[in-house]
Amino acid sequence: MQMEWKDDWNAFVRTEGLDLLDLPLDRGGALQGLQFAVKDVYDIRGHAPGAGNPDWKRTHAPSAEHAATVIMLLEQGARLIGATHTDELMFGLNGENEHYGTPVNPRAPQRIPGGSSSGSAVAVASGLVDFAMGTDTAGSVRVPASYCGIYGMRPTYGRIPMQGIIPLAPAVDTAGWMARSLSVLTQVGEVLLQEGATYRPRETVGPTAGQTAITKLIWPSDMWALLDREIEVGARSVREKLRGIEAVHEERVLAEEGLGAWLHAFRQVQGFDIWRTHGDWIERNRPSFAADVAARFRWSSTIDQAAAKEARAFKASIETRLAEWLGHDTVLVVPSTPGIAPRIGLAGEEVEQRRTKTMQLCCPAGLAGLPQVTVPWLEHEGMPVGLSFIAGPGQDLRLLRWLGGVEEAVGLPVASH
Repeated sequence: MQMEWKDDWNAFVRTEGLDLLDLPLDRGGALQGLQFAVKDVYDIRGHAPGAGNPDWKRTHAPSAEHAATVIMLLEQGARLIGATHTDELMFGLNGENEHYGTPVNPRAPQRIPGGSSSGSAVAVASGLVDFAMGTDTAGSVRVPASYCGIYGMRPTYGRIPMQGIIPLAPAVDTAGWMARSLSVLTQVGEVLLQEGATYRPRETVGPTAGQTAITKLIWPSDMWALLDREIEVGARSVREKLRGIEAVHEERVLAEEGLGAWLHAFRQVQGFDIWRTHGDWIERNRPSFAADVAARFRWSSTIDQAAAKEARAFKASIETRLAEWLGHDTVLVVPSTPGIAPRIGLAGEEVEQRRTKTMQLCCPAGLAGLPQVTVPWLEHEGMPVGLSFIAGPGQDLRLLRWLGGVEEAVGLPVASH
């Protein structure tokens, strides 16, 4: 199928000639009339997903069938346009790819789009599609959504089927999606998170989503301390507006052990799982990776069973703690990223420090397997910064529906000058 428009944003990989749309456009359904794209890790019949690396694409055959999520979306009338660029094997947060270039951030062309679901975020932000699917392990939907000024959803771990999606670290991988409006983000969620769907490895906690309102907002002081100083004015304005919501508002420290300890545990779990998943392929094929990506894979290979077991036990304790904190009616309010997107081409210690701060903000939801929605309710000098809401396990739809009622009261966006 040939695209009907020109991709000026380097969002899409080449998928010419594929039968991407195998259901009639007049089929009807909840997503009728919406166009979407998928990160180039989702199976599309007849296309070999490249996972951001030419050697991966070279060593894998075309897919025989669409991924489970793609089928769900097509059955509801959405039109699949194509596959989008990603960081190499999804192991990055910047969106810069040595092999295929950097998708252009429509809100800040001289700055990175964020990764690893970079192409999906750019396809949405540029208006090429109505929504796009990505994956999120350590922030790969939330970070590009924040940098590109769009809405992003990381669902509860296990709520969305991962069949037909190339994994990075299955112990913490989730599917995720992005849209330019909260209404479309929720429309997609109503399809993928529908009650009674056959794929439900983890039961929801508490009443069915939508039965109980959000009654408490927790503002974690240790996470807000990571926000760049230049963003604080706008952040205070958003906070004042959200304080007007009828709910209990509480400020407290989230990570008693320190966010550094939480991130260390997350990295151990993630890294061990990454090497267990991809180590054999890497050693067998010796793929060409960018230097920073290769270094991260080398580090992942050094994590032993004992360290991974200890980290998994810590992760389980965080899951229990946050599930008790949040239940079915409490939400954490946190920055999605420390600030606006960094400039393209930065390297060295500055990039690693930024990556660490960003992952500290992203790791709580990853450790505890919680749903997190990123909204573009803040900006600085015309560039977006995401604000995030994290709910208890299984409360995905309740969170989306509640945010729909909040958005009008907040006012968009709140600028920080």
